Amino acid sequence: MTPAARISAAIEVLDDLIQRRRPASDALKDWGLSRRFAGSKDRAAIASLVYDALRRKASSSYAMGSETPRSLVLGMLARLRGLSAEDIAGLCNGENHAPSPLSADESERLAAFSLDGAPDWVRADVPEWLWPAFASAFGAEAIGEGQALAARAPIDIRANRLKTSRDRLLEDLAHLAPEAGAWSPDALRFQHGDDGRGPSLQSEPDFLAGGFEIQDEGSQLVTLLAGAQPGQTVVDLCAGAGGKTLALAALMQNEGRLFATDLDSRRLAPLHDRLARSGATNVEIRIPRSRGHEPLADLSGQVDLVVVDAPCTGSGTWRRNPDAKWRVRPGALAERVKDQAEVLARAARLVKPGGRIAYITCSVLPEENDAAVDACWKRRPELAVLDVATVLASPAGDFGLLARFSTRFGLQLSPRRTGTDGFYIACMERAG
Repeated sequence: MTPAARISAAIEVLDDLIQRRRPASDALKDWGLSRRFAGSKDRAAIASLVYDALRRKASSSYAMGSETPRSLVLGMLARLRGLSAEDIAGLCNGENHAPSPLSADESERLAAFSLDGAPDWVRADVPEWLWPAFASAFGAEAIGEGQALAARAPIDIRANRLKTSRDRLLEDLAHLAPEAGAWSPDALRFQHGDDGRGPSLQSEPDFLAGGFEIQDEGSQLVTLLAGAQPGQTVVDLCAGAGGKTLALAALMQNEGRLFATDLDSRRLAPLHDRLARSGATNVEIRIPRSRGHEPLADLSGQVDLVVVDAPCTGSGTWRRNPDAKWRVRPGALAERVKDQAEVLARAARLVKPGGRIAYITCSVLPEENDAAVDACWKRRPELAVLDVATVLASPAGDFGLLARFSTRFGLQLSPRRTGTDGFYIACMERAG
């Protein structure tokens, strides 16, 4: 496919996902299945165009004066990819599956491409209804934080301490130009190419042998700060596919007991194969038998550390899921807040006197972070919120510089602050 034909395809995919309010991945998959002529490079390039257009949806709509899929793509080509109006006009000639020629209005808007007078939420590319919460989280830095969350994310991996080290992986993966992570002692980072694609890490021998897992450095960092130690009894209460479970097992050096569970048992399915590859031997997966069943009831009041990777809006992962921020609705935020209260109540029943709850989200919204912790300890006076200095005083590394990203109760990471996804962590301790 020509570059112009790929642009036409991206417009078509965007129209489908917007009209049907469906995830971008589903729309891209259906497009590819119905057009077998498109090779892997074509599909990857089209996906990159679609995701980049969604990253800049609000600003492109404002500058182009239209919310059509075509306007989103044209605006993205100008703002994010830096194409001139003349370059874009050359791609839009209507020939050989190229988009139709630019109108006079489109040409003028592309040549000017101005956000003068735009509201702050437009400049930040954040949904309008979420802007008050977003602005309260970041204050004067909110626009810059929104723009950082609208950029492409790098690919991070976590060296599996049970099998290798970061230094060894730096040598093994040198042909892919890795960079050492800035915060996590186990992190390596890979930058994407101009086409938005990163290296094919899952075909590397070290990955197949369990030497590393793909995991954002922010996710690694909050797992380190949770404070798991060898020999403890630890619960990963919302384990999902098990990214943090695997990291916890490595930190525990396979000593002690580590339980992984999730209310949605289907999410746990990939964990079995990942555990076998990782070499983790101290993990027990507990699957709920039915709705309302507590698979960890026998551990009540006995757990040293409960890691709560709480269900949330995922606002901190907008770099990786740019379509998600435009699909989330106010009702979804209210539901997530309710879910967070319920999972924290479960954690409080499990943790032993003197034990710790590490509350984690991949969100930057105060309602899901500090507000959730505030509500929890008010309901549960036996829980005390640990100050951030105590949380950062971790044997896993020197994290003191992160203190400047403290919130009222916890720590807020973000792409602009730490170069990671937007993760939050706060820790509570049950009175002895």
